[in-house]
Amino acid sequence: MTDVQNANPIVVEDQRLERPDIEALSAKNTAVKLLRCDLEECDLSRLSMLGWLFDGCILKRTNLIGAKLEGSRWEGCRGGFADFTGADLSETRITGCDFNNANFRGATMTSSIIKRSKMTGANLSETKSLNASFEEVLFADARLPNFSFRKMRLIKLEFQNADLRKSDFRLAVFDGCSLRDANLVDCRFEGADLRGADLGGIRLFNAKQFKGATISRSQAGQLLAELGLNVQ
Repeated sequence: MTDVQNANPIVVEDQRLERPDIEALSAKNTAVKLLRCDLEECDLSRLSMLGWLFDGCILKRTNLIGAKLEGSRWEGCRGGFADFTGADLSETRITGCDFNNANFRGATMTSSIIKRSKMTGANLSETKSLNASFEEVLFADARLPNFSFRKMRLIKLEFQNADLRKSDFRLAVFDGCSLRDANLVDCRFEGADLRGADLGGIRLFNAKQFKGATISRSQAGQLLAELGLNVQ
């Protein structure tokens, strides 16, 4: 946690804010709470907003490239097409937000937590996600190539049609998840428990990637059917 999170926060409610407003708040070097503020299409690139709370804010197409957002919290925000490229989102908590088609490419998400949120079509390529956790997240059509979910417990994650090429699911446990029609080329599932995942549409390009993984009997039949084999 950062020192600013422990300070008495400045609260700004129901306002349309522009870059000079955010710069002025940032210069105070204290915690800030933005409640139901409108930041749509605002250029906030490379600004420092450590430990800030964004509650019910509008961030559609907001530019947050390279922003310093370590320890920030996002609750009930709408940020379709927001750009977090290269931003520092370490120890960030995102809850109940909609970041459809947002760009998180190259962002640092170490120890971040995302729950009950929509990330449909979002780009999480090249993100740094050590110790991150996800629960009830819609990743449909999202881009997560080379993403590491190793040893994670994945709860109610929807990866339908997502690009998961070369992602690491070794020793992961799936609970109420869907991998239906996802791109799983060169993914690794060694030791994973896939019994809690919808595997519809998956094609076994390389059976070795599932070596040591646990699946149910019905899932085994489903995968063999994808190979054109009749299971009696």
